[in-house]
Amino acid sequence: MTRFFIPLLCCLLGALSPLIAQPPAANYHANSRFEQMGTALPTPNTYRTASGAPGKEYWQNRVDYDIKAEIDDEKQHLTGSEIVTYFNNSPDELRYLWIQLDQNLFAKNSMANQTRTSSINEKGMPATSMTRSMIDKDYGHKITAVKDPKTGQALRYRINETMMRIDLNAPIRSGQSVSFQIDWNFNITDFRFAQGARGGAEFFAKDGNFIYEIAQWFPRACVYDDVNGWQNKQFLGQGEFTLPFGNYKVAITVPNDHIVGASGELQNASQILSSEQMKRLEKARATFDKPVLIVNQDEATKNEANKPNGKKTWVFKADNVRDFAFASSRKFIWDAMNVELNGKKVLAMSFYPKEANPLWGQYSTMLVAHTVKMYSKFTFDYPYPVAQSVHGPVGGMEYPMISFNGARPDADGTYSEGIKNFLIQVVIHEVGHNWFPMIVNSDERQWSWMDEGLNSFMEYLTTKEWDRNLGGDVAEPQNITEYMRTEQSKQVPIMSSSDNIMGFGPNAYTKPATGLNILRETVMGRELFDYAFKEYANRWKFKHPTPADFFRTMEDASGVDLDWFWKGWFYGTEPVDQDLVEVEWFALDTQNPDITKANAKKEAEDKRNTVARQRDKDFIKESVVEKNPDMKDFYNSYDPYKVTDADKKKYETYLASLTPEERKLVESGMNFYTLKVKNKGGLPMPVIVKMQFEDGTDSVARFPAEIWRLNDQQVSKVVTTKKKVVQWTLDPFREIADIDEESNSFPRQPTQPTRFQLFKGGGFQRGGTNPMREAQQAQPPKAGQQGGAKNE
Repeated sequence: MTRFFIPLLCCLLGALSPLIAQPPAANYHANSRFEQMGTALPTPNTYRTASGAPGKEYWQNRVDYDIKAEIDDEKQHLTGSEIVTYFNNSPDELRYLWIQLDQNLFAKNSMANQTRTSSINEKGMPATSMTRSMIDKDYGHKITAVKDPKTGQALRYRINETMMRIDLNAPIRSGQSVSFQIDWNFNITDFRFAQGARGGAEFFAKDGNFIYEIAQWFPRACVYDDVNGWQNKQFLGQGEFTLPFGNYKVAITVPNDHIVGASGELQNASQILSSEQMKRLEKARATFDKPVLIVNQDEATKNEANKPNGKKTWVFKADNVRDFAFASSRKFIWDAMNVELNGKKVLAMSFYPKEANPLWGQYSTMLVAHTVKMYSKFTFDYPYPVAQSVHGPVGGMEYPMISFNGARPDADGTYSEGIKNFLIQVVIHEVGHNWFPMIVNSDERQWSWMDEGLNSFMEYLTTKEWDRNLGGDVAEPQNITEYMRTEQSKQVPIMSSSDNIMGFGPNAYTKPATGLNILRETVMGRELFDYAFKEYANRWKFKHPTPADFFRTMEDASGVDLDWFWKGWFYGTEPVDQDLVEVEWFALDTQNPDITKANAKKEAEDKRNTVARQRDKDFIKESVVEKNPDMKDFYNSYDPYKVTDADKKKYETYLASLTPEERKLVESGMNFYTLKVKNKGGLPMPVIVKMQFEDGTDSVARFPAEIWRLNDQQVSKVVTTKKKVVQWTLDPFREIADIDEESNSFPRQPTQPTRFQLFKGGGFQRGGTNPMREAQQAQPPKAGQQGGAKNE
């Protein structure tokens, strides 16, 4: 840092307005980063307003289902029949209806299979890819009837890949409804080989039983709305689904020793549960601190050994939901507890095999309850009667009131910390999807980030409330920097349609979640962000929002202009890379002769005290002037740094000309620093700088992103401090996802060293450990204990 002295006028500008950016005219660079998005967002109308709220004429259609389905446990086959009632609340006349047939994704010649790329290199081809490509079983929906449920008259239909168009005998006018019946069946996929599956069957060879997780299984109506008309984009596996709300009654017939968990509330518990199970269920409804076992591990293990001798039909009812899924197995342990939300009760439940213990019995239902409470706190109270977590083949998938989750301990009952943490995060994430997109019903086929990104952000907040040491991976800015460093040609914006996203994980989950975290913690502040986010959730619960509705609501409810952020973070691929190029140090010229002359004297002495002059003291024994007094004159005895009466009088006159405020400033002893910061990455962000003072203390200054509004390449900033600064650091808390920390310090500081290990000739072994197993091996179980405690 170079030190300069500045006159009073400049000092006053710096002290009274120290936060004003001072872009040098020579480096001015016009930009439009802070202009409004304008035509990039759709024009507001009576359906969707400029504020981001639903308009006075907003509408959405409704679809009700009455479904009967049966699982053949011997053949892994599902047969179903449904009566669908479609309510046309749109202002348009509908001559045909579009229906989704998601199981056709697994048909051998489906578009998804034909367009899925693969290769064989010198190392070969992954066995799973080859096995999947050679499956002979006939998968996909088999439609056996589409007809009028009253007359039995067949309706014309046309299947196009994963979509089916039903041609109506008469148009449905606005305000009218129509009912039709579809009969169908399909082979349930073996989850191991069904690429892109959200459900399927898992076979347990040891006991010869299956767990069925059945999802995207019945012909489901597409959304018809004011934005797209029919949302009938093909299902290719990545862009999930878009569905209308409706009321469901579903009867599921399974072997009589199966336990079923499903979307909705069980309607015939007294007919299918034993008296003991009914007692336990009632106890669970009155228990709020820990789960109650309705089917325990011993009972589930006995079920595994028996062969069914009949069938049972489980009947469920679910109102105002957009989908329905279920799970069924004789292997299920079942536990439950109640959660209270502002006087309303929600039954939290889990279904899992013994292979999931001891983890699931200890954590799953407690996590469900925790998620229901935390998401309700940040958005709106959970509106449904039940919330469930099921363990089976699916690693993580969500449906209304039910989620499928992975995380299975090893065969000996031990588990790594990573498996435990995965269970915590996946249960929170999948149960949390009840809010986004099951209730705030965004279009997943088009915008994956609107459910995955928003939900990942909520998962981040909820996981930290569970364990403050968890929750950092999905939304902490430093964890997205590696992706944002990649070449822009290998990136796509978040605002890309779901099936076309390269880097699906970063763009659908991590980058939008991180963006929301940056908004909350750094750009807007928690109070403004939380209010606006909650407003969005409440405006659009049980409705169909678009990205523009989210962007506009966040600004409307907070009073913060965020168009620059949406353009850069969501529509662009530029990274954040700020560079603290230079810091100049200025001190005030007080004109006090006692100070100015003392400083000048010290500066002159510093110049004289060079290494050469120090050596001359010994080398030159006596100079001519020292030896001969006649060579001296007035200047040999004159002290130019002595304060004279004239100096004092001049200073007194100067002080008398100042106002009290100006005099206080002159006597303050402030330091003035000019920071020059470059925006090398292109993406504007707030400038956050930490100052470390010479006395060991520190302070942080924060300047909004609008500092870049007049020049998006380089800005200068005057900072005033009482103490002297010895070190400056940009983004000290890693808040803005800066991809290059090497340029964030002044003077420059080395980053973390590259570590290396010493090892003997045999090298060192990589890989993780399982401390729980090691501990059990080192200390045998006590009498009566098993190495993998069961849930009782």
